[in-house]
Amino acid sequence: MVLSHSPLKDFCRVLVKTGALKFGLFTLAGGKLSSYYLDMRILPSFPDAFRTSIDLFVKEAKNLQGIDKIAGIPTGGLPWASVLAYNLSKPLVYTRKEVKTHGRERRVEGVLASGEKVLLVDDVITTGKSTLAALESLRAEGGVVEDALVLIDRGEGGKEHLERAGVQLHAVARMSEIAQTLLDMDAITKFQFGEITGRETGEYAEDKPRDQGSDEE
Repeated sequence: MVLSHSPLKDFCRVLVKTGALKFGLFTLAGGKLSSYYLDMRILPSFPDAFRTSIDLFVKEAKNLQGIDKIAGIPTGGLPWASVLAYNLSKPLVYTRKEVKTHGRERRVEGVLASGEKVLLVDDVITTGKSTLAALESLRAEGGVVEDALVLIDRGEGGKEHLERAGVQLHAVARMSEIAQTLLDMDAITKFQFGEITGRETGEYAEDKPRDQGSDEE
């Protein structure tokens, strides 16, 4: 999906106003260091921002045909998958990070029948490691997974890794698009644009980064 100019700008404003986009030095889930971080877990704390983002999510999901179940990846993807399933009137399932050692000892919570087509949902994809782990769990329970949906694709190999596993990635927006839009809106500096895109030049280096706090995932 390629967002038209206005919806993309609205989504970018959400990232800035809520503080979901942060600059600093961060360790991502896969252990990689990054100069920026997308904290999408805070968006549900801002109802208007959450609604704007969900509307875009729902619009993208409606382009996908034949989906039987919505599956959330814990923990970041679960709030989005839950609201998406509600809006689409689709059953929700979710994967577990670890197999339960009691009860049914299942890797997937909820009702999933063999052969059902599942849409895998997360907030952000980087390398796709957690998405592939969830994919393995769903397929082990008999689910058919051919599509994954995320809010933001950081463009760091996740799409390609999923393709090799037979899954097509759909994203509301790519991080490169977001960075360019934010720069055009004067919402980030040229230095910060370079931090996101990796296109650091002498021109970008002339701008000092804005003072932002940093956390580690």
